[in-house]
Amino acid sequence: MTSSSSPSQDTQSFAQNYPDGLRADALMEEDVAWSHEVDGDRDGDQFDRSERAALRRVAGLSTELEDVTEVEYRQLRLERVVLVGVWTSGTATDSENSLAELAALAETAGALVLDGVIQRRDKPDAATYIGSGKANELRDIVLETGADTVICDGELSPGQLIHLEDVVKVKVIDRTALILDIFAQHAKSREGKAQVALAQMQYMLPRLRGWGQSLSRQMGGGKGGGLATRGPGETKIETDRRRIREKMAKMRREIADMKVGREIKRQERRRNKVPSVAIAGYTNAGKSSLLNRLTGAGVLVQNELFATLDPTVRRAETPSGRIYTLADTVGFVRHLPHHLVEAFRSTMEEVGDSDLILHVVDGSHPAPEEQLAAVREVVRDVGATKVPEIVVINKADAADPLVLQRLMRNEKRSIAVSARTGQGIAELLALIDVELPHPSVEIEVLVPYTLGRLVARAHSEGEVISEEHTPEGTLLKVRVHEELAAELAAYVPVPAV
Repeated sequence: MTSSSSPSQDTQSFAQNYPDGLRADALMEEDVAWSHEVDGDRDGDQFDRSERAALRRVAGLSTELEDVTEVEYRQLRLERVVLVGVWTSGTATDSENSLAELAALAETAGALVLDGVIQRRDKPDAATYIGSGKANELRDIVLETGADTVICDGELSPGQLIHLEDVVKVKVIDRTALILDIFAQHAKSREGKAQVALAQMQYMLPRLRGWGQSLSRQMGGGKGGGLATRGPGETKIETDRRRIREKMAKMRREIADMKVGREIKRQERRRNKVPSVAIAGYTNAGKSSLLNRLTGAGVLVQNELFATLDPTVRRAETPSGRIYTLADTVGFVRHLPHHLVEAFRSTMEEVGDSDLILHVVDGSHPAPEEQLAAVREVVRDVGATKVPEIVVINKADAADPLVLQRLMRNEKRSIAVSARTGQGIAELLALIDVELPHPSVEIEVLVPYTLGRLVARAHSEGEVISEEHTPEGTLLKVRVHEELAAELAAYVPVPAV
């Protein structure tokens, strides 16, 4: 039910609060300029940067509803958009931050944000999301700005989508469709593309719409046709739904097959007792920048939401010389579509199978606590709540010192760093070294010089406490796992009588 206040009170023009046109910079303090001279040492060669810059939407493509024929597959060509949100709970600042994030998502997808409004309601309207009166006001804003698309800050039901489009007379999409479109643009690996395609089909299935002859029925069963038919066949829209279900089943099988290869790699790492660390966090919190700073991976870094999707695993080494793997995962966002959580579940398993999670949060964000809560909700969904976590507060060079103090006071296992300047990176590496699981068996052995491979394994798989070269061989005091301890047990020195 809409509140009884006047329109000027319950519908707030979001553009007035962000005069720069709802630029994504409202969310991000970090300088977006990137140069090889300044940033090359930190972020590597950035081979994907020119390719990403070349992928831009073409202005002037029509998105009018009358262009859609038969079943609408809702291929997005966003150009000039108006944002609309419903404020049901929390403060006005919370709702404005949510719409600012929607603006950043729209600009990442290639849209030009013209205006944005927030509607104060107890709950979204079941028919038009914002109510019939406000829908008419939204229609006036669309006409005034010349927008061709309306983006709603929430997931709309098929009925809400149709009814709102009937009023505003331009294409209407929701937050879920927008995020899916960004994922479709940025996915590069075969598995990533398959996961996005599956999520898109899951979203599309209940939203297929029949136009004209698409509701006509095919001829029923029978060999000769005519009087031999057994009744009306399925409609065109039912045929499309059946085909989508068949494609979804095929896509799930392909993703399951690709999952086997990644699982084999994980088993090999586990067999070799290589600890694993997963970088998780909100989108654009600086996960790829941190991975580049720690390992020199050269992963694409860009001031965009969901700039990198495909997981990257790199070899790293602690200050004490222990080898571990560092995995960069897909970024999270508040109200992450459940279609994506399901489709990317196999990729997110990297978080659940890790020995340690580096939870990266943007310290310069207006609401970092909300980022932490949104990520932990997804981590809980993938069953990784028992994995130890270090909260890495990134962009400390751009953050408010009072915000940093508040976060570090509330998060007991936290550290402030800057992937851009290198601040706190040495301390983070030392903390990783302490928090990674340590071998359980401590043993002292005298290894003959002819078995140098065992000494090398002790260094790579365990922790060397002391090492001394004697005439008989290498005297080692090490902490190793049980399997290696069993092999070294044959070389325990016999005490002198």
